[in-house]
Amino acid sequence: MSGTLYGIGVGPGDPELMTVKAVRLIGEADVIAYPTLAGGESFARAIASGVIPSSAREIRMDVPMTHAREPAQAAYDKGAEQIADALAAGEMVVCLCEGDPFYYGSFMYLFARLSDRFNVEVIPGVTSMTACAARAGLPLVARNELLTVLPGPLPEEELRKRIEGAESIVIMKVGQHLPKLRGVLADLGLLDRAIYVERATLPEEKVLPMTKAPETAPYFSMILLTKGADPWL
Repeated sequence: MSGTLYGIGVGPGDPELMTVKAVRLIGEADVIAYPTLAGGESFARAIASGVIPSSAREIRMDVPMTHAREPAQAAYDKGAEQIADALAAGEMVVCLCEGDPFYYGSFMYLFARLSDRFNVEVIPGVTSMTACAARAGLPLVARNELLTVLPGPLPEEELRKRIEGAESIVIMKVGQHLPKLRGVLADLGLLDRAIYVERATLPEEKVLPMTKAPETAPYFSMILLTKGADPWL
């Protein structure tokens, strides 16, 4: 009998935001897999470190930081082969994912490579988007409002067009794109309505109006913006 692969969302950073099911499955795993960027430490593993069994074997997938798709795809190919070997041997494999596995999550690349051959279950997690909204005290949408999620690397004109036509906006992957995003929001007259959140739920968390946001931002940062006037009141 082949083993089962679990893609587990471990949430945005605070270990207490892992679900009960996530904690149980991680504690039962024979193998723990996780991606890392450019040889660095795994944030997902750090979140789950307190519940990873000492007996678990670990598969580390080192994903290069490059704009080219081929090196990253090769890393997922290699990781999928290692996971497939463990599953074929009947082992239970848990792949740790920051936030939620299917919300900008790298687990989708493993799912595409393995789900046609093995039993794969996805365990959802608290997303960074909902964590940031909670920490900022900002309800994102109400009634029939629409929520638009935008990645920060989009071209400036595309961001401008999408933001102009949106009601509530979440901008992900801010990082090095913060100056561009700040300029777009200022040009649209929306800078004073936006909230900047950095490393939500972690001890070093920052929640600030965009007008007071720092000059540089880490990868784990986000901008929230609602154009309505408190429609939940």
